[in-house]
Amino acid sequence: MIKIYPYENLGHANHGWLDARHHFSFARYWNPDRTGFGELLVINDDKVAAGTGFGTHPHDNMEIITYVRQGAITHKDSMGNVGRTGAGDVQVMSAGTGVAHSEHNLESEDTKLYQIWIKPNVQNVPPRWEAREFPKAEISEGSLPVLVSGRDEDQDKNPLFIHQDAAIYAGRIKAGTKIEQPIKYGAYILASLGSFTLNGQKMKQGDGAEITDEKTIRITAETDAEILLIDVGGQL
Repeated sequence: MIKIYPYENLGHANHGWLDARHHFSFARYWNPDRTGFGELLVINDDKVAAGTGFGTHPHDNMEIITYVRQGAITHKDSMGNVGRTGAGDVQVMSAGTGVAHSEHNLESEDTKLYQIWIKPNVQNVPPRWEAREFPKAEISEGSLPVLVSGRDEDQDKNPLFIHQDAAIYAGRIKAGTKIEQPIKYGAYILASLGSFTLNGQKMKQGDGAEITDEKTIRITAETDAEILLIDVGGQL
């Protein structure tokens, strides 16, 4: 089953420096029908204005993944980590027993990113932060590469680790390309760029989609496209 959530129907909050679309209930946006997808609790599609950002604030017991789509974000935290994550790259923070961090756009252009929160399968682990550059080559066949995973079967692919039986796949595909993506549990798909179809159903830039009761999804790019797929368990 495929259920598409159009970009224009997502929760919206514009704070001036931050223009955010919420796929699930978050902060002042509350929709009792949109409180997460299994262990996936938050997806925010954020545009952060140049020279602004999120001041220092705390988290605990959450896996927080940031996928940068345009520009870059600079991270600082109470563990002493400092790092810049650019477009197409990913950072992961396991908040565990507690960590404070800030995220600032120090660039001369707006930064666009997805902020993703996944509930961990273990509590009160030591907090950690990690970031990584990933290949930017377009995918012409096969399936999307795994960028983030807590699954034993993915560790030989060297993904960023999270404390959950979940995985995030992402990549760019050229117009006309067709790929098949296996799904272990259920999937939430993000149309980061361009348009494509899922088993014939069209998604456009900014849309999200829930995939349930499917073991494989056929993706066909109508235009050059960038796609994220979050495979996660729990009550879907």
